[in-house]
Amino acid sequence: MNSADNPVTSSDAEAERIISFALPCYNASEYMDHCIGTLLEAYKDRLNRIEIIVVDDGSTKDDTAEKADRWQQDYPDTIRAIHQENGGHGEAVNAGLRNASGIWFKVVDSDDWLDIDAAKKMLDLLESLHADKVQLDLLVVNYVYEKVYEGKQVPIRYKGVLPEGRLFSWDEIGSFKPQQNLLMHSVVYRTQLLRDVGLELPRHTFYVDNIFVYVPLPKVETLYYLNVDLYRYYIGREGQSVNESTMIARVDQQLRVTRIMISAVDLESVLQPQLKAYMTNFLTMMMAICSIFLLLSKREDRLEQRDAIWAYLKEHNPSSYPKIRNSLLGRGSILPGSAGRACTLGVYRIAQRIFKFN
Repeated sequence: MNSADNPVTSSDAEAERIISFALPCYNASEYMDHCIGTLLEAYKDRLNRIEIIVVDDGSTKDDTAEKADRWQQDYPDTIRAIHQENGGHGEAVNAGLRNASGIWFKVVDSDDWLDIDAAKKMLDLLESLHADKVQLDLLVVNYVYEKVYEGKQVPIRYKGVLPEGRLFSWDEIGSFKPQQNLLMHSVVYRTQLLRDVGLELPRHTFYVDNIFVYVPLPKVETLYYLNVDLYRYYIGREGQSVNESTMIARVDQQLRVTRIMISAVDLESVLQPQLKAYMTNFLTMMMAICSIFLLLSKREDRLEQRDAIWAYLKEHNPSSYPKIRNSLLGRGSILPGSAGRACTLGVYRIAQRIFKFN
């Protein structure tokens, strides 16, 4: 049975749930219990204020579907299992959003988890804002890279970049460092805002989280930064989407996502200067990722594809193209000639060691 086409509207009785957690699960039996367990433990005395939407995205290699149903059976008022044909991570997020009844919406991947104490503080804040009838569009929290195989934790925090302890707008934000970009791990959106934007992530495509944290931003008016290390991001597993070899193999999907981002937002229409600067830097990063991973791929058409994505940017965001193209990161990712390409990859390797990504 496909239960993904039964959307919950804001007029339903369950709309007073404070937050909906969407858990995309694809052959995730090994990890999903821990993820769900942290949510249940954090909110064991307030389960009526949350909902957990477990989206089984066509799992066939393990008992993900059966586990999702068992969790729903054990917690019928809190957990909802949705089964759908495989559509990829983006379609699983879409299904979670379609069915969400919470005022706010948070994606938690099935192999990640939430810190229990931080999760409690987040719900305390959201309940307080809701009681005061405050419309918060975007909540930002910290996340932690859990490099399990290395035994290391790397927290990513926004202290000094975002005001703390109060609502604020884009004109109050500071400058983000490269490692401080907003990621899916660090954001909680107002559910209706995502619906009003018409957010629909592409099917069968990796890296759609970049669309999720980029396209809705011009519609965000109110923000709040909660300085807690909430999201625990499991990283380093072989075959993970951010593993370098995997990213090289999936560079076509990076290109697709970047084209969608370019087409979705005309940066010249973004009126808040600080937000425009942030989004321009984010898109510059995406252009550099596409250019560098095309070079790493060693495919025969890599230079043609690199030129094509830059031409696409010029066509669809002509006013922003010169700034992105002439930025240090933009120029550095498309240096001409074999020596230039070698220099680009050399700088990438240095940055890789400094910032500890991949």
